[in-house]
Amino acid sequence: MKSNRLLGILAGVSLAGVAAFGTSTVAYAQEDTFKIGVVTFLSGQAAQSFGVPAWNGGKMLVEKLNAGEVPAPYNTKGFGGMKIEAVVLDEAGGASTQVQEFRNLVQREEVDAVVGYVSSGDCLAIAPVADELKQFTILYDCGTPRIFEDGDYEYVFRTAAHATQDNVGLVHYLKAKDVDVSSYSGINQDYAWGHDSWADFQAAMGQIYPDAKVEAELFPAFGAGQYGTEVSALMQKPVDVVHSSLWGGDLQALTLQALPRGLYQQSQVVYSAGDHVMPPLGANMPEGVIVGARGAYGFMAPDTELNKWWFDNYSETFDVFPVQAPYRMAQALLGLKTAVEKAMAENGGKKPTDEELAAAMKGLSWESPGGEIEMAISNGHQAIQPIGFGTTMKDDNGNIILGDIIRFKARCVNPKDGMKSTEWISAGFPDADCD
Repeated sequence: MKSNRLLGILAGVSLAGVAAFGTSTVAYAQEDTFKIGVVTFLSGQAAQSFGVPAWNGGKMLVEKLNAGEVPAPYNTKGFGGMKIEAVVLDEAGGASTQVQEFRNLVQREEVDAVVGYVSSGDCLAIAPVADELKQFTILYDCGTPRIFEDGDYEYVFRTAAHATQDNVGLVHYLKAKDVDVSSYSGINQDYAWGHDSWADFQAAMGQIYPDAKVEAELFPAFGAGQYGTEVSALMQKPVDVVHSSLWGGDLQALTLQALPRGLYQQSQVVYSAGDHVMPPLGANMPEGVIVGARGAYGFMAPDTELNKWWFDNYSETFDVFPVQAPYRMAQALLGLKTAVEKAMAENGGKKPTDEELAAAMKGLSWESPGGEIEMAISNGHQAIQPIGFGTTMKDDNGNIILGDIIRFKARCVNPKDGMKSTEWISAGFPDADCD
């Protein structure tokens, strides 16, 4: 019997489309179904900016894949002809809760694959359990490099680049835009994501702006919500650049509290992963902020048929442009489709086992709306991808958009295979291809 928590979540989001994937649909026999456990935030402060947009994108894409309506090479129905069924689970509750719910997905729901996790803490907790249970698992979002730099897993893959590219790319963007930096400060959340992001940014600054000095290193608690003390500290020690990897409700709150106090006029503020707060903030998003999206997403995505189809369909369906979370969910699902069909081509057309899926995913590459995804590092388990950055400005209608966009190739901003991120940055980005 399913857990009450899982049943409640399925009921709660069924109106958004989960019922379309349920076993009540009789067009496919049970053996022709590929069942995915999808885990993302549906409640809490990460839901509005990450979890719900991610699942919106995933829901839309699954419907289109099942109907065979995605552009080539993804225009075959489902996964190798199998209907995709999604069991959706809320990521809220913390790592211990997520470990138990992961076990429920595997042992009770008997999913064929798990795709999930925004929180770095959740990813760090889930990865060893996935290997223990021998469950093929895709981490679609979480940013900490430590997943594969500190661990070695057989059944776990991350189909999006980790946070090193966010901050290395950000420093490259500052240099490309000729931003003069003699001093800088940071405000980042006090957990793995915030500390890792700041460490990478500071190390990259040491290579590209070696004479710049750090004035303030601020680490408010995750979910703090009130940043008056931190904003006062930043205003009292003016610097050229203020770096932040805050996200979700925290980043929205910081922006709304810092804007009237003049921080954006005093310093060049840079959001390493801030594109997702642009839609909810709307006109309250300041102009002149340098913004990253953890990839080449949204306004920074490549001009391809696949991205045009994705961007237009998402925008028309949900009346908002897609930001990083739905892009990352889409590239995870398209990567999973590619791996499933590769494995089926090699095993005579049968539904692949976890072992066959892992073998197919290792070192795989595929096209996504955000460009090419390559499982190129960490023994073929960690993706690299291009990344873009832009600066907030108003368009002719007064809407806040991103302009002055620069994209960097995957091998410019991601560590070379076999090197930890901090080692690669400290060594001066060996073998980086930024031409």
